Amino acid sequence: MDHLLKDSTTLELYAWLDDDAELPGWDILVGNPFGRSLPEDQFTTVQNYFAEYHLEYFRQRLYRQFPSRLHALLLFATRIDAETFRHKHPTRVFGKALVRARSRGAYLCSFHDASWLDYLRLPHSLSLSALDEIANHYWRGALVEEVGLTFLNERWREPPVIEALFQGTLEAATGNPESGWLPGFA
Repeated sequence: MDHLLKDSTTLELYAWLDDDAELPGWDILVGNPFGRSLPEDQFTTVQNYFAEYHLEYFRQRLYRQFPSRLHALLLFATRIDAETFRHKHPTRVFGKALVRARSRGAYLCSFHDASWLDYLRLPHSLSLSALDEIANHYWRGALVEEVGLTFLNERWREPPVIEALFQGTLEAATGNPESGWLPGFA
């Protein structure tokens, strides 16, 4: 599986962090962009919990070699992925800075299209077999755009946003962080 790395070669990853936040990045339970509902959106909390629960359940059954979304750090594989995420979810990164980090030492890291989670969060009802199919696509590293998904009888297309599930040590890379503030508001 080419999207699972167990190595010590330096990796460069990205995260949107609050100004006072320290590396390593988002933990699915604390500080990730979907960890807290926006004040007007409590339904999202239930959707997020259900999506994460099902992905973890499926991982434990068939993909144990991959880092758990519940225990790994969530980062972005590239700056482009982080910027695409900001474009898709501006309220989730508003006021945060894009920080570049490098791995140090041994790590376990897998790469997945986070757009699968966007699909799971749509307001629709999926059968357990459909949830299993989506979880399988996610864990095997398929991109959403490779699979013919539909929503409300229309083809559902999303640009890929590759997230990195990382277990290991990270250190901040030098450089000016990019602001998540809208232009003119920083």
